[in-house]
Formats: sequence, structure tokens, C-alpha cells
Amino acid sequence: MTDDVKKDDVKVEKASQDVKESAIEEKAAPSGKFADLIKKIEELSALELSELVKELEDRFGVSAAAPVAMTAAPAAAGEGAAAEEKSSYNVVLTNGGGNKIAAIKAVREVLPELGLKEAKDLVEGAPKPVKENVAKEEAEAMKAKLEEAGATVELQ
Repeated sequence: MTDDVKKDDVKVEKASQDVKESAIEEKAAPSGKFADLIKKIEELSALELSELVKELEDRFGVSAAAPVAMTAAPAAAGEGAAAEEKSSYNVVLTNGGGNKIAAIKAVREVLPELGLKEAKDLVEGAPKPVKENVAKEEAEAMKAKLEEAGATVELQ
């Protein structure tokens, strides 16, 4: 590594430590049976926390991602009730398909802000939301692109 990269790493680590310290100062001291564990977690860097989360996910077979609420559309009641057109949709990847590489590429095409690892995690962690609250045309275009790559997509 060059000296510039090492200096940048030190700056990032220092900034991470400063953020942690300010967050810790605002919180009351932990109490109860997890107090020691909480104190140790507070001392970890952002990178170490990321590694800890990944290790816990692998060990216990869980995901730290927020769950997607599955909501049922209310049924139209009576003769005069007209079905309203939804104004926004959630694009949910339900299955990455057989060709995960193509699915990862498609995810990166529809969400260029995602890195390769994030796109891979999204495809492998299906079912997961790809994008929420998008217009119908954009949602259908995303669905078509992902299905073309072999993924299974649902609009909610």
C-alpha cells in the first residue's frame, strides 16, 4: 500500500471512532445482563461491526435486513366500487433464477448505485425488495429487465 492509502485508512478509522464516541456519549450506560456485551460492541469499528453482522447471519441462518411487509390489497365491495389504479409499486425480487450472474448484472443495470457485492447479496437473499414506491412504467421496465435475465420478480 502507498502512504496515501494508509493515511486515508487512518483518517476513516479516526472519523469512525469519533462518530462512535459521540453516539456513545448520548446514550445512557447499558444495564442488565448484556451490559458487558453492549460495551464491547460499542468499541468495535464500522468494519468490525459489518464483519460481526455477517458472521452472525452465517452462523444462525438469519438476515439483518429489514423484513418486507406483505400487504393484501383490499377487495372492492359493492356494485359501484371501481378498482383504483395504484400510483406506486414495490419491485420485489422473489428468486434470482438459475443464472445468478445475469441476474446480478440486471440488478446493477436497474440500480446503478449498487456495488457488485450489494447486487450479489440482493440476488442471493431473495425474496428482497429491489426498489420501493416507483411509478408503474418504471416498475414494469425493471421487472422486464430482471425477468429477461432469468429472475422472478413481483410487483406489489
